[in-house]
Amino acid sequence: MSETDLPLIAVLNGPNMNMLGLRQPELYGSATLDDVEQLCAETAETLGLAIDFRQTNGEGELISWVQECRGRAAGIVINPAGYTNTSIALMDALLATELPVIEVHVTNIHKREEFRHTSYVSKVAVGVIAGLGIGGYALALTAMADILQDDA
Repeated sequence: MSETDLPLIAVLNGPNMNMLGLRQPELYGSATLDDVEQLCAETAETLGLAIDFRQTNGEGELISWVQECRGRAAGIVINPAGYTNTSIALMDALLATELPVIEVHVTNIHKREEFRHTSYVSKVAVGVIAGLGIGGYALALTAMADILQDDA
C-alpha cells in the first residue's frame, strides 16, 4: 500500500508550539516541535497512517487548515494551544469537517490556571489527551487509528 493510499490524519498545532523545548521547559519539557513531528511520523508509519503535520501562530490560518481537511483527511489530531480557550471559530470549523477530532495538550490544562480549564475544542472532540507530554500525540494517533478501524 502506498502512502497516498493510507488514511490521512492532519496533526495541527496552534500558537507558540514552535517554541516547544525553549518556552517554559519546566512545564513543557525539552522536546521540540521537530521531535513531536518525528514521533508522529514514526507512530503513523507503525499504524498505517499518513500525516500532514503543521504549526501556525495564526488563528485564521489554523481555521483554513481545518477547513481543508473536509473531504481530504480521515481525522484531525489538534493541539489548539492558546486557541483552546478562546476560539469559537476554531470549534465551528472542526464541527464543519464532520471528522473525528482528538485534542492534545502537552501539559495537564486542568492543573493550570482556571482560564485554561474550559476548552471549546473539547466540545467537538471525540477525546482529549492532556498532561502526558509529547507522548500524548502518539496516543492520539493510536486512538485515531482505532476509531477509523471501528468505522470501517
